[in-house]
Amino acid sequence: MKREKIMKNQSCVSEFLLLGLPIWPGKQGIFFALFLGMYLTTVLGNLLIILLIRLDPRLHTPMYFFLSHLAFTDVSFSSVTAPKMLINMHTQDQSISYAGCISQVYFFLFWGDLDSLLLTSMAYDRYVAICHPLHYTTIMSQSLCILLVTVSWVQSCVSALLHTLLLARLSFCGDNIVQHFFCDLSTLLKLSSSDTTVSELFILTVGVVVITLPFICILVSYGRIGATILKVPSTKGICKALSTCGSHLSVVSLYYGTIIGLYFFPSSNSSHNKDAIVAVLYTLVTPMLNPFIYSLRNRDMKGALGNMLSRGPRYPG
Repeated sequence: MKREKIMKNQSCVSEFLLLGLPIWPGKQGIFFALFLGMYLTTVLGNLLIILLIRLDPRLHTPMYFFLSHLAFTDVSFSSVTAPKMLINMHTQDQSISYAGCISQVYFFLFWGDLDSLLLTSMAYDRYVAICHPLHYTTIMSQSLCILLVTVSWVQSCVSALLHTLLLARLSFCGDNIVQHFFCDLSTLLKLSSSDTTVSELFILTVGVVVITLPFICILVSYGRIGATILKVPSTKGICKALSTCGSHLSVVSLYYGTIIGLYFFPSSNSSHNKDAIVAVLYTLVTPMLNPFIYSLRNRDMKGALGNMLSRGPRYPG
């Protein structure tokens, strides 16, 4: 009896088949090259940001401390889905093991949640810089920055772990075709032969804590920033605020814009195709654009890059 109970609680599926992106077979090679280029650009661009921040002492400030963690998160977030997607496109083998699928869910949720929380910390940093400039160094101390990042990492880890444990308890004894290019949590819940009520309620609860509340905090921060600028409406003040907040606001718009488009404006036709296309935006396109946004719109980053290039390799002699 005990053995039968254990076997019943185990998943019946040993692997899943990822349906992939809605791409014509004849176009696979073109899209493979495109996505490979995007992924390499994401990795190299974000690693360059981390390197510049490490090498240039002028960038050892709270804003760039958060930015270095965001860049590392973007590399990791893209690496959860892109390599597997590229391998599947190249080999035409759409399978992924059960353990690999569960692991992908965990790391996708972990890095995605961390991205949201880091953007919130950066918004608070910009709020303090503009609304309380005289007390900026006192408020945004090194200990506070480390605390904000640590809390973000711990909260993301706990949230992703609880999601994954609830998913691992479910049985998958029927259809094993995942209509996505990676193991998406909501898609997997639809395939489960178990009762998913607890998992769905937990998704809603954590979604409020990890996505909705941080987004509201970001809106409040920028509302206060806007109110502060309007109190002293000067061209110099507006330009300074735009140079300080423009890059972060652009990244926030990209990140939350895709999430809002996916979850708040669902389509009735070919829903899984739309979900997959939107997922490409926030797993590949947004992390790829972040380095360009911070480099092109940020004078300090351009200065650090210029200094590094001007130094170049030095040879004895």
